[in-house]
This record gives sequence, structure tokens and C-alpha cells, in this order.
Amino acid sequence: MILQPVILCGGSGSRLWPLSREQYPKQLLKLTGEHTMLQATALRLNGMALGAGDRLATPLLVGNDEYRFLIAEQLRQVGIPHAPLVLEPCGRNTAPALSLAALAAQAGGEDPVMLVMPADHVILDENAFRQAVAKAAQLAEAGKLVTFGIEPNAPETGYGYIRLGELEGDARLVQQFVEKPDQATAEQYLASGQYLWNGGIFAIKASTWLSKMEQCRPDIAAACLKAFEGRQQDNDFLRPDKAAFAACPSDSIDYAVMERLAGLEKNTGEVAVVPLAANWSDVGAWSALWEIGAHDADGNVLMGDVLALDTSDTLVVGDSRLIACIGLKDVVVVETPDALLVADRKQIQKVKDIVGRLKADSRTEFAAHRKVYRPWGYYDSIDAGPRFQVKRIVVNPGASLSLQMHHHRAEHWIVVSGTARVTRGEESLLVSENESTYIPLGTLHRLENPGKLPLEMIEVQSGSYLGEDDIVRFEDRYGR
Repeated sequence: MILQPVILCGGSGSRLWPLSREQYPKQLLKLTGEHTMLQATALRLNGMALGAGDRLATPLLVGNDEYRFLIAEQLRQVGIPHAPLVLEPCGRNTAPALSLAALAAQAGGEDPVMLVMPADHVILDENAFRQAVAKAAQLAEAGKLVTFGIEPNAPETGYGYIRLGELEGDARLVQQFVEKPDQATAEQYLASGQYLWNGGIFAIKASTWLSKMEQCRPDIAAACLKAFEGRQQDNDFLRPDKAAFAACPSDSIDYAVMERLAGLEKNTGEVAVVPLAANWSDVGAWSALWEIGAHDADGNVLMGDVLALDTSDTLVVGDSRLIACIGLKDVVVVETPDALLVADRKQIQKVKDIVGRLKADSRTEFAAHRKVYRPWGYYDSIDAGPRFQVKRIVVNPGASLSLQMHHHRAEHWIVVSGTARVTRGEESLLVSENESTYIPLGTLHRLENPGKLPLEMIEVQSGSYLGEDDIVRFEDRYGR
């Protein structure tokens, strides 16, 4: 058996603003430890005991084109270089995403068991998770469609539920998938002991999934096959045909297949559930991070440089400065260099309304952080005013920006550390630490880091318009 981790990297996580932004979603954040949520997901099966002859494959990811370099870089940082990444041309929900993954998993002639995991879940007891995966993988290898049911510890109204059926070895058959209940119904579900939360994690053989998609949603199956057949390979990035995938209907794994096979009236007995008690959370809001975090004696979860006095049951997340709290209770405080959230923990779901207001007002804080990551490194906008902007730029070793020019601004570059190779018109020059150069308005230019250490520099822009869309690219190794 080949066990193929499939990581679904979609979603924006607007309820975790201001840390999560449209251009930097929650799966790329470090929320519970040294690794980002994506990295933790990719490492989750490390050390798993496999049977003789079984093999754990390199994770296969399905994600958004916009985040491709961030995803690849985060995986490289944890020792998973060259992980294959299927780039969705547009969002079509999880059923088409998994269909593309299944086709990619079979492209080499193999038929692995896919372990399907969202990139933005937290699982604190990874040993318990791996044990549950081992049970689910055997069922999937035998042709079952297996989901993981989270053992509930509260009458949660924000999750769908799974009604348990007959025993099937170490698992249970799914009798019914149930929509998110009201409070009274959720309390009944919890008291009965016959329901689990639907965690959105699955183990399904690639051929089984594709067969059931053809049976249940032949329109989606056909569109995904056409998109995959028209694919282009760009290094580790697999690009399905854009037009074919855009024509694909949108549907979830549950609605497209699982619920059709496990309904009360026509239950086929093909869908099984493995109970999972592994301290799981989808971290759908700041209150969830408070619930799973390490509490101090006063019930606070404090992350960053935080001093708390007479404060209880409060979450504080600091990113760039000292935060001092006095006399708070049931509060959420989240600080970033360009935004500060202060909210009643019991009303934290309204964060999405704040994001909606920012978007409606065309404010940049809903979309991007002050620090913006690029395939070559990142820049941090540290100051700005009328007709000027100052950025700290870091270029990775061996990386380069595009060959470009600007219609409305000139640029001054000061190297702080490392060495820059600068193309300026017909010139090519090296600029070392404590040296500077000037790029006049309208001049063709490129910045490169030829060294083995990061290049750090300060850029001062001046001109009538300083937006990022004032870039005309002539050559770009990253295909932008």
C-alpha cells in the first residue's frame, strides 16, 4: 500500500484577521508552535508505523496559484523540497480539488490511498492521529470511503455531525451526515453518544474516489479529467487547463459523494468513519485558539511579548511590540505592525464583519500585511508619505527580481548586508554593504543576490505614484 498525503490548501481564514489576510491565509501562520499550520500538516505523518512493503509518499498539495511560492518555501524550510503542487485556476470547492489530486496521484501508474487533510487544522495528539490513520488506510485499501469523526466534547453548533451506524472492524459505518444543528439538537447529539463531529479529513483510494465521482457527479468528473488532460507542468507546479476547470461545477467532498452514499434511504454501506480523539481544532476563530492554547493560572493564553495584570480568560497575540493588559476578562487582543484587534471573546465571530467593512472601504489591511512575501524574498513597507515610500527588502540567496521599469517613480537602493548585482539600463554593477545606487524614473533595472547569504537593503521610492501596479516586467523567472 502507498499512503499518499493530500493537503488541501484553500481557504482564507478571514475570522483570524488581522494575522490572516487575503494574501496570507491562516494555513501559512504559526499559531500553536514552531511550525505553520501547513508545515505541521505536512509533517503530521512523520514517524508513522507502516506495514511491511507499505510506503509513505511525499505530500501532494492542491492550492491557489497566488500562494504557490509561499507554500513551496514553507515546505522547503521543513525538509520537504519539490513537493508536487496542483494549482487550481479558480476555486471550485473540495470535490474538484480532490479529483485533480486523485488524477495526479495515479499519473505515475500507481493507485495510492489518499489521506486528505485540510492545511488549516490543528491536531495536538499526533500519535493518536497516526493510529487512527492506520485503521482508516486499511479500510480505504479495501475500497471503503473513510472519514474521520471527531469525538465531541461540547454541544458545538458550528460543525456538521456524523450519525454512527454498525461496527465495521475498528470503525463504524456512517448512518447519516447531519447539517449543523441548533443548540438544543446539539445537546441531544452529545448526550446520545451516537454522533461525532465531521472533521473534513478522509482516507480514500484514488481509483475509488474517481469511480464514485463518475457515479455521483459525472459532470464534475468529466470537467476535472478534461482539465487534467490539458495540464502543463511548471517545475513542481502542475497547472490544469484553466478554461476546462473554470467550467467545472463547484461542490464539496461531502455533498458530491459522501452524503449521496450514506443517506438514510439509500445507504450503500460504503462510507465508514474512524473516531478520532486527538485534540483536534479547525481554529475557525480566535476563541478556538484560546480554547486549545496553553493557559496560565488565570486562564489566559499569552503569545508574544505580553504583560498581564489582573487579567483573566483572555487571549493576547503579539507580533511586533510589548503589549500590557490591565483588568481584562474574556477579551481577545491581536496585534500586528499595521492593525490591532480588541474584542469581546464572546463576540469574536464578528471579526468577519470587520473584514467585510475594510474590503468595502478599499482598505489594504484586509488583503495584505505590511510585510509582503514574494518568490524572491520579501519587502516590509516601513514608512510612507506624500510622494515617498521606504521599504526594507530581503532577497534570498541566488534569487532575483524581474527585469522591470516604472513610469511614475525613481528608487534609491542602500545595501545593509550582503552584495547586490544591479542591472541599470545598459550597466551591470555590484553594490556591497554600506554602498548605494540610484534607479532613475523609466530606467530598465533588475536586482539580484549572487551570494550565499540573504541580501538586505533599504529602498527609498519617490514619485507621483508608488503603487505596486506601476511595474512593467520584461523578464521574470517566476512567470508572473
